[in-house]
Amino acid sequence: MSIVLYGIPNCDTVKKARVWLQEHSVEFHFHDFKKAGLANAQVENWLAQEAWDVLVNRKGTTWRALSDERKAACTSASTALALMLENPSLVKRPVLERDGKVLAVGFSAEKYQSLFE
Repeated sequence: MSIVLYGIPNCDTVKKARVWLQEHSVEFHFHDFKKAGLANAQVENWLAQEAWDVLVNRKGTTWRALSDERKAACTSASTALALMLENPSLVKRPVLERDGKVLAVGFSAEKYQSLFE
């Protein structure tokens, strides 16, 4: 079983998820998509499992920094894919994945508890 936590290390929500996983002895690999980037196939896989509007973080500073035209144009999985690849910080963090299957987007201790009971 291969568990991967995708995010950026300085994100508070990612930090909470990492601490939770460590405290509960869940082995995982951390993928820093600021440094390691995101592959087109990876984001397409997520979009096949989760709605694009779940994966796009519209509350963060990266979204707010986009022009109104770019925000308005984000209306589908294909436009969201292009934006997330161009700006990985637009991905709602963290994304927790096991063997290619998305387990969670964002962090909730209750959700993680239910996944690893």
